[in-house]
Amino acid sequence: MTKSTKQKPVAKPKKKNVCEVPPGKRPKVGLALGAGVARGWAHIGVLQRLKEEGIAIDFIAGTSIGAVVGGAAASGALDKLELWARDLREHNFFRFLDLKFNAGGLFGSTRLQEIMVEHFGDKTFEELEIPFEAVACELKSGHEVWLKEGHVIDAIKASFALPGVFEPICHEGRWLVDGALVNPVPVSLCRAAGCDMVIAVNLSEDMYGRVRASRKGLDPTGDYGVFSEFMNAPSVVGRVGSQTIFKKLFKQKNDAPSLFTNMIASLNILQNRLARARLAGDPPDITIVPRVGHIGLLEFHRTDELIVEGRRAFDDQFSQIKDAMTIINERIRP
Repeated sequence: MTKSTKQKPVAKPKKKNVCEVPPGKRPKVGLALGAGVARGWAHIGVLQRLKEEGIAIDFIAGTSIGAVVGGAAASGALDKLELWARDLREHNFFRFLDLKFNAGGLFGSTRLQEIMVEHFGDKTFEELEIPFEAVACELKSGHEVWLKEGHVIDAIKASFALPGVFEPICHEGRWLVDGALVNPVPVSLCRAAGCDMVIAVNLSEDMYGRVRASRKGLDPTGDYGVFSEFMNAPSVVGRVGSQTIFKKLFKQKNDAPSLFTNMIASLNILQNRLARARLAGDPPDITIVPRVGHIGLLEFHRTDELIVEGRRAFDDQFSQIKDAMTIINERIRP
């Protein structure tokens, strides 16, 4: 009598959990650096603290000045950018600009581009140490444009082409202007890049900083004071002759806002309201909000205190960053 040979049932393959990741994998961390013109030097302080705490950034998205700082960090040139920014003096930044009257803005950016290439190199997106994308706005359609190919400097120029101040940039047949008009804090780019955790730096939330500054007895002239000094500099007077038209356009009468003050304040409000709407629809995991409202949008020379404010804002959120990383770590591990 022979024993029957019963075959053992073949075990069904275990259904793979989409959340399973190889052991030891950490969350992919994205950094969204917002618009804010000169206030963007606060981004440097945030990046410094991230590095000091050993938080590796896997992807950077930047709008306007966020694209400038983000592009420098992604190319490994953040230290060079910091040294250059700290060396700026009042109205010094404007000497890197081309004063124009027959273009789409007061200034061109050819001279500034040469400075950027000299200090930070002329890398393509493929050569960057950290993946990076910049946001711009197509002038004719109003469409949001994500720049991630070609030369990084070209993308940065388009991203910070502030309407009325800088001339629009023609990029691949499209006229592009400042990305702050459509996406001031580009969290959406980090999500699209597959980031598990997004840290956003919003520079436009401190709306009442000017009031706080005036109550503390700080200089309230801000952007007008900087621009006025620039327009009265001998080198500029020699190039444009009479300053009458500029005095009429930009001089403040009594308590009434000048054209220039009106334009800058309106931009600040636009960025603040748009950033709130975009962040409500696509919130980051962590939002860092430097208290920089007391610093004018064109006060590029106040680098030291802006970096300090960026570092301080990071420290204010550091415990939440650690908590978020712990939770997300647990979520992506089996």
